[in-house]
Amino acid sequence: MDELEEIRQRKMQQMIAGSVKAETQWPSHPVEVTDSGFDGFVKTYKVAVVDCWAPWCGPCRMIAPIVESLSKELQGKVAFGKLNTDENQMTAMRHNIAAIPTLLIFKEGKLVDRIVGALPKEQVLRRLQKFL
Repeated sequence: MDELEEIRQRKMQQMIAGSVKAETQWPSHPVEVTDSGFDGFVKTYKVAVVDCWAPWCGPCRMIAPIVESLSKELQGKVAFGKLNTDENQMTAMRHNIAAIPTLLIFKEGKLVDRIVGALPKEQVLRRLQKFL
């Protein structure tokens, strides 16, 4: 085995180990997401939901317990993140967040749906089911 092949083998083992680690360490609560970590977060998990919110937003406070609850119920299937749009305006602009709360739904790193407004838990869950 030449040196290049050894490097390839080692890299493949690292990638496999990293893949297994990401699958087994799903968060059981919403993770704070920032401009710098946003892309990494949505690409790490097969399905990721990012709650775009702001501290002054009343409806955002209404949906927060729903996001918290779903993150526990769907652990291992969906990873939830929270993006403070006041502090992370670049990502908010990049995804055209015009109203909050907005839930951005990603599958395999690609934006596949968005939920705007504070919907009841059952409606949010129904919208997520098709991506599981």
